[in-house]
Amino acid sequence: MSETIDKESRQRSRLAINIDNMCEKYKTVTGLFTFSSPSLYTLEKNLFYLLKNSIEKQFEQKYYMKPSYLSYDEYGTVALDYILMYVNGILCIEEFNLNTIIIPTFQAIIDICVDKVPQKDIDDLTEVSW
Repeated sequence: MSETIDKESRQRSRLAINIDNMCEKYKTVTGLFTFSSPSLYTLEKNLFYLLKNSIEKQFEQKYYMKPSYLSYDEYGTVALDYILMYVNGILCIEEFNLNTIIIPTFQAIIDICVDKVPQKDIDDLTEVSW
C-alpha cells in the first residue's frame, strides 16, 4: 500500500515520539487548557546520549534540503526530521547539505522519550495565570 500525506499525518498525530510529548506541560488557572512548551529542552539535555548512540553515514544528495525524506527512510516517519537537524547542528533546512550525517538510532530516540521524559499527572502541572 502506498504512503499518502493523509496516512502519514494520521500516524504522526498518534506517534509516541512526537515533539509535543517531549515538552513540559502547563495548564491555565481554570484547568481547562493544557499545552506544550515550545522548548527542545529534552533534546538539549540528551544530546550527548543521542550522539553516543548514533551512526555516521555518507550524506546522499537526494536528501539535500529534505530532512523529512531522510527521516522517513531511516525511521519510517517524517516526524523525526527535527532530531536529524538538531544532532547535526543544522539550524535551517537550506543548510541540510553535508558530507556525512549523524543519525541517532531509533532505540536511542525511544529511550529519551520513555525513560528520560518525566510523566506528570495533570494535577501536578504548573499553572499559568491566564
